[in-house]
Amino acid sequence: MEQIVEQIAKMQFLNQFWMTLLLIIPMVLISRSVVAGTRYSPILIIVLFGLGMGYALVKSDIATPGLPEFPLLALISKVTIVALVVSFFVGGQEIKKIFKGDHLELDDIVIMSGEETILGTKRTQFYFLIRSFFVLLAAEGILRLVLGVNEGDKIAHFYPLIAYVGVCGSIILIDNKATIKDKAAYIRKGLYELIAIVGILFLTHHIAVSIKATIALPQIFFAMIVSAALGMLFSNWIMGPTGRSLLFAGIPVVLAANFMIGGSRIAEAFKLEGMTSVMAYGFFGQIFWMFGGLALLMFIGKANHVRNLAPGMAGSLSHAGLTGACTAGDLGSEAAARAPIMINVPFFGHIFVFTILAMSVQRGQLIVPAAFIITVIGIALTAWSLKTLKNAEGKESEEVKGLMQFSFGWQLTAVFGGFYLLYLSGMDISSAAMAKSSAISHFGLFAATQGGMFGTTASTLIPFIFAMPFLVHPLVFGIFGNAMEKDGYMSKTAVLSLSVIGTVGIIYALTMA
Repeated sequence: MEQIVEQIAKMQFLNQFWMTLLLIIPMVLISRSVVAGTRYSPILIIVLFGLGMGYALVKSDIATPGLPEFPLLALISKVTIVALVVSFFVGGQEIKKIFKGDHLELDDIVIMSGEETILGTKRTQFYFLIRSFFVLLAAEGILRLVLGVNEGDKIAHFYPLIAYVGVCGSIILIDNKATIKDKAAYIRKGLYELIAIVGILFLTHHIAVSIKATIALPQIFFAMIVSAALGMLFSNWIMGPTGRSLLFAGIPVVLAANFMIGGSRIAEAFKLEGMTSVMAYGFFGQIFWMFGGLALLMFIGKANHVRNLAPGMAGSLSHAGLTGACTAGDLGSEAAARAPIMINVPFFGHIFVFTILAMSVQRGQLIVPAAFIITVIGIALTAWSLKTLKNAEGKESEEVKGLMQFSFGWQLTAVFGGFYLLYLSGMDISSAAMAKSSAISHFGLFAATQGGMFGTTASTLIPFIFAMPFLVHPLVFGIFGNAMEKDGYMSKTAVLSLSVIGTVGIIYALTMA
């Protein structure tokens, strides 16, 4: 009898594929439907639906906080790095194009089907969305098999199945009604890209482990460097279906999973001592750093157009939501071409970010002199970038140059300036990491925190803490969407007003710590 029960439990795991698929994919599709016919990004809806779904699952007694009953959902929520590898690669390609003086544009190896399968989602986009789900599973499943599985992993025995189903789904899911120049080459490209992603993750994992005794830099830091370097080396590589699906839907799928897990922890998170100040800084920090940066670009840099504002803020904050919206094409083709460059440029800053933070964790507190010096350098670089943008006069090469400078400078200012302020408020380094990563929706800090860089408690709570400031995203994407409907120009009054609100709010949050 016991063997039969065990066998039934194993068979039930097969249902996890369909349950997870039916939780995530419809959420993204519905979000796209809600904003259909507008220029707004669906990510602003995904956060609300995700938090609500997670909370509803717990309140309905279907699941418990953290959703351990949905192990595949938890797996999808932790593959942020997989979704970002392609963005880093494309960023490397675009940086190489800048040095070569090539125009930034997207290729047309695939012409999407114009048929709208579901309101707001074309047929080829629908295939990209589902394919991204299987690609994420395939990459993570293969990687776990190659690296070996931890003893405490509850789904350790199922990784061969996860990898197999993921690979099969990621190969066969290609829209037959899309116009493809060379179908055989296109399919092969998808397979090569999957192998490359797994190879990058395998290599960077071992690099991170090998130097851990010296300094505990997170894997995403090395993944960014290796992916960008490969992008520069293979600057003429035209993306196949794997890369395209991750660019279009990789980040939205991962965010949807994280928001559901975060929503499941709403009730318990508010009961934890000390979390109020962390969440307050995350919420108001999102307004302050986002709209403060936009105000600088608009009023001083004279760069008031979405082609500048969206990739500029996506890169300068390493902002998960804006990055996903840009790479998916929600904010226009120019933003889609520029965003990968801008999210790669701050990787020079990440050398300081992760090195100093890793040393700070070892010491148990922030290395204050280093944080202060880098903040000052960031402010100087930001001022330089604004001068470049002001003199660009609409010239593409100068605008891109100015945005690269801004992405680097404002990243250093936002990260280390934020950590320095949190240190002065008395917040410990672990709580500060959660507060800072959520305040700017920084996917690098999020992945590092989720991976355990700042301790077990932070790793457990970060999905919820990271999700809460996304409640500001209706404002963020609402203003960006409004700008798209006004030929790319953003409301100066709205940005200035929100900058003031963010400043007052962040002062209040710091006094609470």
